[in-house]
Amino acid sequence: MLCQEDFKPVTLADRAFFERHYALYPQTHSDYTFTSMVCWNSFMHHRYAYVKGNVILACTAAGVTRLHPPIGPRDPELMREVIRLALDIGDDKKPLIRIDPETAKWIKRLEPELLLVPDLNHFDYVYRASDLVKLPGKKYLKIRSQINRFRKKYRHTVEPIKPGNREEIMEFLVKWCESKKCEDNLFLAHEIEAISYAIEHFTELPLRGLMIRVDSEVAAISLFERLNANTALIHFEKGLPEYEGIYKVINTETAAVLASEVEFINRESDLGIDGLRKAKLRYHPHHMVEVYSLRQ
Repeated sequence: MLCQEDFKPVTLADRAFFERHYALYPQTHSDYTFTSMVCWNSFMHHRYAYVKGNVILACTAAGVTRLHPPIGPRDPELMREVIRLALDIGDDKKPLIRIDPETAKWIKRLEPELLLVPDLNHFDYVYRASDLVKLPGKKYLKIRSQINRFRKKYRHTVEPIKPGNREEIMEFLVKWCESKKCEDNLFLAHEIEAISYAIEHFTELPLRGLMIRVDSEVAAISLFERLNANTALIHFEKGLPEYEGIYKVINTETAAVLASEVEFINRESDLGIDGLRKAKLRYHPHHMVEVYSLRQ
């Protein structure tokens, strides 16, 4: 019977294991990536169990534990064990999270009495890569104008991130944090920890990156990876606010790198943050990666 002792922490040493498993069972949601788990570990405390060819993920944040459905061959008995454990040890509101639509339907067939609800705050936004590069039509007119103003106003270059850029990117993150007053915002404080971890372990993770320099100083960065066969995932994207339009530029420059490799770009969820939701909607997503949660 599945129990808490079956779970162990997700660490850098597990990269090859997750890559092998996800090659068999490709993922579409950003939260399932190995990079996301290890980078956010100081806050989310990710753990996993490997049972009957399935990976079962668990995370604990602020003392609240939540489980994910098994990733692997369908096994009704194992699914019921995961649900039981989630109800026993998990959050009393959302003990089982990030359930994809097909798995949600399967769970409802197994256990019709369970309440599964859309978790809108964690729907991932997915865009056609070519749209983010070309920004076609009137709906992107304002964004194109902001990009053009930036390019005319600032002397800038776009470069791939390399391991040797570590120190200056860390200095950039300090500047960004000061501008956003990270010390007063718990989420931003955790996010900067996650980005710093990604930079510190850049060569140990399946990451690539892009940066914009303005007058030779780092002014924006983007960190990304391949999510599945036709989709790339943007993990982190930051820019100094004094450069108007810089987020629009790093967005489209990153898309230009990726558009020859993938059809879609996943830009993660909005976490229920109104400003973030509006910003993501302005780019007109092609579709959303829907997820459901078990509600008690």
